[in-house]
Amino acid sequence: MSNSVPPSSNSGTAHANSALPVDAGVPGLEPSRIIETVRALGDRVSERFPASGLSRLALQMLGIAQRTVANVRWVQEPILWVRVAVGLVILLLMALLAGIAVRLDVRAEGAGTLDLLQATEAVINELILLGAAVLFLVTVEGRIKRRRALQALRELRALAHIVDMHQLTKDPDRHLRGSPAQDTPSSPTRTLTRFELARYLDYCSEMLALNSKLAALYAQTLDDPVVLAAVDEVETLTTGLCVKIWQKLVIVNQAPP
Repeated sequence: MSNSVPPSSNSGTAHANSALPVDAGVPGLEPSRIIETVRALGDRVSERFPASGLSRLALQMLGIAQRTVANVRWVQEPILWVRVAVGLVILLLMALLAGIAVRLDVRAEGAGTLDLLQATEAVINELILLGAAVLFLVTVEGRIKRRRALQALRELRALAHIVDMHQLTKDPDRHLRGSPAQDTPSSPTRTLTRFELARYLDYCSEMLALNSKLAALYAQTLDDPVVLAAVDEVETLTTGLCVKIWQKLVIVNQAPP
């Protein structure tokens, strides 16, 4: 009599897991999701702090996010007129070089070794200059896209500093026990409660994080070392500003309710 072995639960689980679809695509940021997140953040800020400077900044950030997505899509597409113009210029240079080569008298009768060396050196120099010109023309499209990306990244860098300005005067110390307010006539008006201050700082932190993600869209699209360095600068800036906000949030959370 043969012993039948019941299937184990582990084998059934492994079979079920193997049947799950596997996404083998390259992970990447989805611009539409970023815009949805920026819009949702703007709605939350407007609902919590209506008619405030931060709500207006959140609305402005939504416009910047939409322009960023449009710029990224533009960068992804080829610039046809540039490619056609560059191709025509390169063909013209090649035709000119071929015409010179056809009319060139390459016979070495009566020419000495020094004359041949000078002629060879002249040909090599011309070929080097021609290669440099072709390389310059081929990289025109990339430089145009780089310039547009750098202009947009400067806008994102400025936005990060504006967010930092909004949280600059939000002082959490006055919410600590035993920390009396000693305002001067020039002190900013502070009317936020402990809960409202925590939400305000948290919103600023989220705006900086989304700003960094908008910059990362250019790094995801352009494989340009200058653009990648500029994106890293924006991410470093936003991370440093977030650290300042997190320090304030720690103080706020330590305050008594």
